[in-house]
Amino acid sequence: MVIEEGRCGDEGATLRAVSSAVLAVTRHLSVHEVLQVIVRAAAQLLDARYAALGVPDDEGSFAEFVVEGVTDEEWERIGPLPRQHGMLAAMLRGDTPKRLADIRREPEFEGWPAAHPVLKDFLGVPIRDGEDVLGIVFLANKRVPGGFTDGDEELLRLFAAHAAIAMANARLYEHNRELTVVAERNRLARELHDAVAQKLFSLRLTARTASALAERDPVRTVRELEQVERLAAEALAELRAVIFELRPADLADGLAASLRKHVEVLDRAHETEVRFAADGADVLPEEHEAVAYRIAQEALYNALRHAGARAVDVRLAGDGERVVLEVADDGSGFDASEPGRGGGPGQGGGPGRGGERGQGNGDAGGLGLASMRERALSIGGTLTIDAAPGRGTTVRLEVPL
Repeated sequence: MVIEEGRCGDEGATLRAVSSAVLAVTRHLSVHEVLQVIVRAAAQLLDARYAALGVPDDEGSFAEFVVEGVTDEEWERIGPLPRQHGMLAAMLRGDTPKRLADIRREPEFEGWPAAHPVLKDFLGVPIRDGEDVLGIVFLANKRVPGGFTDGDEELLRLFAAHAAIAMANARLYEHNRELTVVAERNRLARELHDAVAQKLFSLRLTARTASALAERDPVRTVRELEQVERLAAEALAELRAVIFELRPADLADGLAASLRKHVEVLDRAHETEVRFAADGADVLPEEHEAVAYRIAQEALYNALRHAGARAVDVRLAGDGERVVLEVADDGSGFDASEPGRGGGPGQGGGPGRGGERGQGNGDAGGLGLASMRERALSIGGTLTIDAAPGRGTTVRLEVPL
C-alpha cells in the first residue's frame, strides 16, 4: 500500500497531537483537574471554539460540568448547571457519538439559557468505561469553515477512550486518598486513647489518692503530687505530638527543610533522640515530596511509639539519579522474614502484631508498612525494610528522578 507523503505527515502530526493531549490528561490525579484538562485538550485537538464535559449524577442533573471557551462572567450569566434534557439527555441515552452541522435545527435542541453562546456545528462523544457512561465531551463551532468531519469524530472517539482511563484512575486515586484520610483519623483516635486518655486516667487516680492522703500522710501526699505533675507533663507532650501530626505538611521550603523542622519538634517532644542529616538531596516534584514526607512521618511514628529506641536517624540524600530517604532506629526491631512483615524492593510489608515495631496498627489495611508501600508505589518509588529482633529497623525509600 502506498501512502502519500503529505497524508503520512498529516497522520503523524495528528498522532503527536493525540499523544500530547493524552499525556497532558494523565499527568493529573484529582478528578476535577482531569476533567478540566480533558476539555481543554479536546478543544485544542479539534480546533473547537467551545468545549464542555458533563459528568451525570443520579438526580437528573450533572455532578460536574466544566467548559472551555466561556469566561467566568459569561458562565455566571448562564446560570445553574444544566440538567439532563434536550441534546444532553439524548447523548446520555445514546450509545454513539453525535455529529451535527447545525445543532439549532435538531428537535432535541431546547432549554438553552438566553446568555448561552450561540452554537452551530456540534460534536458529542460519550466517555465510557465498559457499559458505564462516565461523562460526555461536547465540542461546538469548529474554527475552520465546514464543521466537524468524519476524521474529527474518529479522533475524538480515540481521545475519549484514553480520557475514560484517566477519569477512572483519578476517581480511584481520590477514593484511595479518602480511605487514607479515614485510616489516619482512626490511627490518631487510637493514639489519643492509648497514650493521652490513659495518662489522664492515671493522673486522675493519682490526684484522688493524694487528696485522700493529704491529712494523714503529708509525705506520701507530696510524692503523689509529684507523680501528678509528671503524668500531666507526659500527657501534655503526647497531646502536643498528636496535634503536630494533625497539622498538614508545609513543604513550601522543600522536603529537606520540612523534614528538619519536623525532626526538631519530635526531638523536643520525646525522650528519644531524633536526628536529621541531608546530603545533596535533589528536588522532587511537589506531589512526590509530599508522599515522601508522609512516609517519613509514619516511619518516625513507628520508631517513637513502638520500637523503644534510644535514637532515630533520618537521612535524605540524592545522587542525581534518585533521592533516598532513610529512617533508622536502634530499637527492638522485628523479624523481617515473617510473611507480611518485611519488605523487598517496592514492598513495605504487611501488618504485624500489635505493639511491635513496624506493626500495621493492628489491622490489615492500617496505616503501617502496607500504607508506606502503597505510597511509595504511587510515585514510582521502592520501599525496603531492613529489620531484625534486637538490632533496630531501617525504612528506606528510593525515588528515581
